[in-house]
Amino acid sequence: MNSLLRVENLQMHYFTSKGAVRAIDSINFDVMPGETLGLVGESGCGKTSLGTSILRMPTPPGRYVGGKILLEGTDIIPLPEKEVRKDIRWARISMVFQGAMNCLTPVYTIGKQMLETLNEHSEMPRNDAENLMKEYLGYVGLPPEIMGRYPHELSGGMKQRAVIATALFLKPSLVILDEPTTALDVIVQSQIINLLKKLKAQFNLSFIFITHDLALEAEVADRICVMYAGKIVELGTNEQIYGSSGPAHPYTERLLAATPRLFKKVEKLHFIPGTPPDLIHPPKGCRFHPRCHKAFERCREEEPPLVAIEPGHFSACWLNHKG
Repeated sequence: MNSLLRVENLQMHYFTSKGAVRAIDSINFDVMPGETLGLVGESGCGKTSLGTSILRMPTPPGRYVGGKILLEGTDIIPLPEKEVRKDIRWARISMVFQGAMNCLTPVYTIGKQMLETLNEHSEMPRNDAENLMKEYLGYVGLPPEIMGRYPHELSGGMKQRAVIATALFLKPSLVILDEPTTALDVIVQSQIINLLKKLKAQFNLSFIFITHDLALEAEVADRICVMYAGKIVELGTNEQIYGSSGPAHPYTERLLAATPRLFKKVEKLHFIPGTPPDLIHPPKGCRFHPRCHKAFERCREEEPPLVAIEPGHFSACWLNHKG
């Protein structure tokens, strides 16, 4: 099966007065049709930067340095901004940003904001547009009168549902979800996750699900991509990362060891000492080695490549390299 999205050697840096921050540094992965790829890691590891880069809108002063973003075989990085706005962004790739309130303008009604997005891509008559918006609000469990309300009149879960509806009504094939359940209570979080699963099956969507919550990722993702300091350190199926054999990379191992378990007794929760590195001047060798409990001399001198350790399972750790 051909991939829906393929990212090849992607590099996106933030150019500051102190130097270039290597937020995305030589990233490679793909997303298959109908698949949910989970993107996990600590805050500052590059998850959101990768999401906005795939949407072709890196946050200033971010700029692409190299690589390709192939959407169904077409590299979207060289495309003119006008073409991306019209034919790619929201039409084929959409994004649910972290914090629904941050992406809803408080002085406009929900309907006006949804209509503005629709008008950027379609010259649909007003009545047809309103019927389409009501239809998609219905898909996410909101009544039609929501269109006439302002963001402050909605609960957190209702705002998140309205944002999800806006991300879907142009029928994109790929939706990037950046911490879609942040700041929601556990009941509403469960409702949003169940809604996303239902919509994925109903519309045959592909998701990139960004979160720092590994327990949540285990529930929604088909494959897990673990990021650290702008790089992918481990990539594998849900079973390979969470299964009985355990993760292959020490960073993933420590992240899981810091996660409470519901059905398994855990004597002690662990933590990762130290802080993520400065990406203007990243450490030599493996970027995780200053915090790694299994680091040895080679880790401090040479950067390990991401290699296959079994079919579909990749790790960037010298412990997994033969020879």
